[in-house]
Amino acid sequence: MKSLLIAYHSQSGASARLAQAASQGAGTEPGVAVVVRRAWDAGVADLRVAQGLLLVTAENSGALSGGMKDFLDRTFYPAIADGLVLPYALLVSAGNDGRGAVRQLERIMSGYPFRAGAEPVILRGEVSEAHLLASRELGAAFAAGLAMGIF
Repeated sequence: MKSLLIAYHSQSGASARLAQAASQGAGTEPGVAVVVRRAWDAGVADLRVAQGLLLVTAENSGALSGGMKDFLDRTFYPAIADGLVLPYALLVSAGNDGRGAVRQLERIMSGYPFRAGAEPVILRGEVSEAHLLASRELGAAFAAGLAMGIF
């Protein structure tokens, strides 16, 4: 059984809703256990048992949310020291543009031994049914890629 860690940071609740939808989508894939953790509660121990990482974050002031940045800062050196190599995907809840958050995450991840397993998904504006559907689809596709060994 493979494990997918969904780490999210949410102040308004929007990213939490998107993470839950992504979890529902990923949960449809047999052979993949889905673990959902708030970024504040997740750590390198969670990464050690995961075969994939889905990050769900808000865009704050054109950048990653502080909670997601904290998660990445806390896990950076331990992940490198442990030789962890994971595929990751990114889901951004953007009240504005979202591209700044994506650029910042890609810059951070260029130092991690992780590789992108999917194109970033930016969902702009208030959470809608279309946003929830896109989140479920990303979760399902990413989980399917893990199950099939694509990543």
